[in-house]
Amino acid sequence: MEITGFTASQIRQDLNCFGGFGQQGYGYNAEELHKEIGKILGLDRQYRTVIVGAGNLGHAIANYSSFDKSGFKTWGVFDVNEKVIGEKVNNVAVMHVDKLEGFVKENDISIGIICTPKAYAQDAADLLVKGGVKGIWNFAPADLKVPDDIIVENVNLSESLFTVSYLLKEREETNNKKK
Repeated sequence: MEITGFTASQIRQDLNCFGGFGQQGYGYNAEELHKEIGKILGLDRQYRTVIVGAGNLGHAIANYSSFDKSGFKTWGVFDVNEKVIGEKVNNVAVMHVDKLEGFVKENDISIGIICTPKAYAQDAADLLVKGGVKGIWNFAPADLKVPDDIIVENVNLSESLFTVSYLLKEREETNNKKK
């Protein structure tokens, strides 16, 4: 309760929504529970990914080892900047974005990760969709227009930072009221 803010009963009820695992009266085997939650999240399989945008954010994502360990393997990195074409990012050569659609088709890529400026995000999404991706993780501050069968998760870094700012302000105001 102290760590999560939820009672053990609430957590058990939530876990029961996903099926029966654990043993009544004995709790859960932590290793088995971790494995079952991984299955629920789809982390029991491998996903082939490509990154569009080889700037700082694209590099950071490509070099983040936890993604690979969780089954998200970077198969390609793409950019329009001729200066970075051929450069290696975590042992993956950066290719020109002109090759993106064909690469996605030929390599059965599941997820496209967009790390481009806003002005190029829709073009990147269009190429990814034409290539056959099923999901897009979008870091560009743009609302993408894609077919309904494509899953898009938008990550707005500014909004996340604003949330932290708001929560800090709220905590400060609450603490000041207690004084």
